[in-house]
Amino acid sequence: MNMKAADAIVQIMVKEGITDAFGIPGAGINPVYKYLEDAPIEHFCMRHEEACMHAADGYYRASHKISAALCTSGPGATNFVTGLYTAHIDSIPVLAITGQANSWQMKQDAFQCVDMESIAKTVCKKVFCVLEAEKIPEIMQEAFYLMRNGKPGPVLLDLPLDIQQAEIDFDIDSYQPAEKKIVKPEISEIQKALDMIQKAQAPIIIMGGGVILSHAEKELIEFAELLEIPVITTYMAKGGLPEEHPLNAGHAGIQVGQPIGNKYFLDSDLVVGIGNRFTDRHTGNLAVYREGRQFIHIDIEKGQIGKVFDPDLGIVSDAKEALTALIAEAKTREVKPINPKRAADLPSARKELARKTDFDSRPMMPHRVFHEMNAAFDDSTMFTAGCGITQIWSGQLQKINRSRRYLPSGGAGTLGYEVPAAFGAKVADPEAHSVTVLGDFGFTFMGEEIAVAAAFKKPIIVIIVNNAYLGLIRQNQKGAYGFEYAVDMPYNQDGTMDYVKVAEGFGCVGERVFTPDELKGAIERAKKAEKTYVIDAICKPEQLCDMGNALDNVKSFV
Repeated sequence: MNMKAADAIVQIMVKEGITDAFGIPGAGINPVYKYLEDAPIEHFCMRHEEACMHAADGYYRASHKISAALCTSGPGATNFVTGLYTAHIDSIPVLAITGQANSWQMKQDAFQCVDMESIAKTVCKKVFCVLEAEKIPEIMQEAFYLMRNGKPGPVLLDLPLDIQQAEIDFDIDSYQPAEKKIVKPEISEIQKALDMIQKAQAPIIIMGGGVILSHAEKELIEFAELLEIPVITTYMAKGGLPEEHPLNAGHAGIQVGQPIGNKYFLDSDLVVGIGNRFTDRHTGNLAVYREGRQFIHIDIEKGQIGKVFDPDLGIVSDAKEALTALIAEAKTREVKPINPKRAADLPSARKELARKTDFDSRPMMPHRVFHEMNAAFDDSTMFTAGCGITQIWSGQLQKINRSRRYLPSGGAGTLGYEVPAAFGAKVADPEAHSVTVLGDFGFTFMGEEIAVAAAFKKPIIVIIVNNAYLGLIRQNQKGAYGFEYAVDMPYNQDGTMDYVKVAEGFGCVGERVFTPDELKGAIERAKKAEKTYVIDAICKPEQLCDMGNALDNVKSFV
């Protein structure tokens, strides 16, 4: 049957399971919007195009369902790029759709015409600039396949105006989503991995974000318990292992790392990394990180193995498939626990090495903000974090007990991600509290999106750790270069800037607090408010965060 290409696009979105979309309509994408109006897809109009991407990103992290981000051509489309990068580096699939000038205008510098294919190709799994309308069904089928397979990520469809309006012969009943490919390990490599583990004296497992994406947390815990191997979670896997699990060795790293994680890592002689990337903020100095230990790296994407350094054994596999095979092989061999005493000592060591958070000073120590958050919110609460010193404190200090509840911008560290991602998460799981924690400067990036939460009655809680500084940049300036410039913002605390009025102006509730008791009360009021709530927590301006350049050289500042 004949239909508009734009109609076919929307029908395919529905058949592929999309039920929510975050966008801003415009002349370059209005043909698609015409058919969105009557589709069983709820659309949320954002206030900035970048926020459309971050909301769709947070939505997936919370639910593992793909949503769509849509905007018009030109500057609308280019505003998608930061969101595409944020999703791509963290392996988050989003269907991004941008409008475009008519295909015959694309080399004429027409109004709001920009080469999105060239601009976005490095921050997407693939960009399709659709120039033949009849190919839309196969392009969309490939787009959804790419988003879901291997290392997940966003795909961008750039749609010229005339292509959206072209007539094509299409019947939705003939369209079938492409089947997901299952990547299984070579059994010989699984056997080699068990050989190495059995020979080790102090192995450790790294649970990476790929374990969460594969829904393999249960299998990883079963394998770790079978052999009594301590588990380090990467920042992207935070919550994949309950905080008080006997084998939880926390985080390792030079920023969001924790003393317990760094200790157990440095004491190890074999590292089994599953679905992780060995990124620089995790490893720090590679010589220190690698010295005296062997590495097994399991990843679904062959190109990830050896990207940072060559492991002793690399296994290309989906995390769940690899762990299932490891469990089966270990049971076949009747492998005994590896170093049970080391595992048994872990809970007491974790308690002994935990960072202090119950400071009782005024101005508040930033750590106390996270102390109150840990006490106030239940395990179903979702949290987003973006970048800066507040994000590092969040990674170090927040206690998360469930997967898909801690939803940070990891690889990109994107200021502006926090608020729209929290909104997207709330749309995905409206029964749970959605909380974002960010700095006073970070709130000015995409902070306007609290208006969207207010307008659609999807309340989120925004907690501002207001230290009146670009704290992480100040720490880098002073520590690495011996100067301080353009990083102090006293006006964020002295009353010049009023985040309470900002909240109220966008239809939300705002409150400024100065003490732990005031913060505790504000959080309880926010939880009950049924309106988006902004808490401006005034904190010690010049407090530094623990960090270093190597796992054995992390300096504490409290």
